[in-house]
Amino acid sequence: MQRRSYYKFSETTSLTINNNKMGEESSVKLFGVWSSPFTYRVIWALELKDIEYEFNNEDLRNKSEMLLQYNPVHKKTPVLVHGGKPISESSIIVEYIDETWPESYPLLPKDPYEKAVARFWTKFIDDKCISIETWLLTTGEKQDTAENEISEMLKTIEEKSGLGEKKFYGGDTVGLADLAIAPMAYWLEAIEEVVGVKIFEADKFPKFHEWTESIKQVLVIKENLTKYTDLLDYIKGLRVKYTTASS
Repeated sequence: MQRRSYYKFSETTSLTINNNKMGEESSVKLFGVWSSPFTYRVIWALELKDIEYEFNNEDLRNKSEMLLQYNPVHKKTPVLVHGGKPISESSIIVEYIDETWPESYPLLPKDPYEKAVARFWTKFIDDKCISIETWLLTTGEKQDTAENEISEMLKTIEEKSGLGEKKFYGGDTVGLADLAIAPMAYWLEAIEEVVGVKIFEADKFPKFHEWTESIKQVLVIKENLTKYTDLLDYIKGLRVKYTTASS
C-alpha cells in the first residue's frame, strides 16, 4: 500500500492533507493541538488506516469558532469531523475510526472479551492521566502523591496488563490500548526530564520498557510525532507557569 508523505507537527503547523475527489460528505477533519498526547492517538489511528484528513492545529488560548461549534460542551480537542459530523474524546474517536473504516488495519479485536480488555486498559490510562499532569504542575506534597500514583500505575501495567505475552496490546499489530498508552509513555519521559526525577526505569519495569521501545519503532508513530525538543520546551514552560503561580 502506497502511503503519503509523513509530517512532523509543531506549534505553528496547520496541515491540510487534501484529496480533490473527497467531497464534503466523506471529508475528514481533525481539530487538535500539537502538544497534546490525546491528539496523537487520533493522528496515529488515521495514519495506520491510511485515511486522508485535514489537520487544524488549535491555539487553546484563542480557540477557533469552528472548534467551539463542533465541541460546544467541553470546548476541548481533539475533535474529529467526518462528513460535517463531530466526534469528541480521543478514545471514542479512535473506536469510531475503527468502526467506520473496518477494512484496513483493525484497531480493536473481533473477540468480545479481547475487545473489552482493550477498552479496560484504555480507560485505565485515561483515569490515571490526571496524576501525570499533577506531577508536572505542582510541588511539595501534591507532587509527591502524584509521583507515587504514577509508580503504582506503571507497576500495574507491568504486572497485570499482559505485557510480555505478545508484542503489542493488539497482538502483532498496534491496537486501541497501544494508541492510548503510547503517547503517555513518550510525554512521561519529557516530564521526567523537566521535573528531574526518573520514575520509568528500565530495570524496574522491563516489560513496559520493551513495549515502549517496540512502539517507538512503528513507522506511523515514529514519523508522526512532535519533536522531543519542542515538547520539552513546551513542558518546561508549563511547569514554570503553574509552579510560579502557586508559590
